Amino acid sequence: MKMDDTDRLIIKLLRQDARMPVSELSKRIALSGPSTGDRMRRLEAQGVISRYTVELDLEALGYPLQAIVRIKPRPGNMHIVEDMILKEPGFLDCDKVTGDDCFVTRLALRSIADLDPVLLPFHEKAETNTAIIKSSPFRSRSPV
Repeated sequence: MKMDDTDRLIIKLLRQDARMPVSELSKRIALSGPSTGDRMRRLEAQGVISRYTVELDLEALGYPLQAIVRIKPRPGNMHIVEDMILKEPGFLDCDKVTGDDCFVTRLALRSIADLDPVLLPFHEKAETNTAIIKSSPFRSRSPV
């Protein structure tokens, strides 16, 4: 897919505010409203923009802590562990990866005391390794 600087600027601005009206977006990229709308539809049709979403403030929702949990299922338990991850609403993200661990997840926590009740059910089926997140210098950065 060929993208020019205007397409990249549209993506950048929409990542900052997905609810930005087309009229405001068109002013910022110096194109007419119809041209801006056409570009947005083209980016959507090509799958570059797949959805418009909202970013939640987890701390404001009562989840001031997050942890990265690496999970290595015991032999024969891969699908069981994956299902356990899917059913636990505290997991925000989950990636299946190569290497020693099969899953790398991000877990939202109300307190450190919430960690054991979430992870203890996994210990029969998998090994876990947990790191509490101190800060996130950036999240979900776009390569364009």
